[in-house]
Amino acid sequence: MGMQPPAASAITCLADNSRHAKRVARSVYTAARKRGHDHPHAIRILARAWLRVIWRAWTDRTPYDPALHNAAQRLASPGGG
Repeated sequence: MGMQPPAASAITCLADNSRHAKRVARSVYTAARKRGHDHPHAIRILARAWLRVIWRAWTDRTPYDPALHNAAQRLASPGGG
């Protein structure tokens, strides 16, 4: 495996840090681990959830609102990702 591009490194760092601060992020990470994924893969799953949230906020031109941007909640649900 080679080095990650700076953007990938930044989003995985965001995901890893968010699991300590946000309950929904922690639940996405924990659900991925319970499905048998190792730590790096669980972080990538959480990063994908955050990218969906960021993309939606950017394309809708609205600030992040957990009630509206629920990609992480969908991923945390059974069979969600």
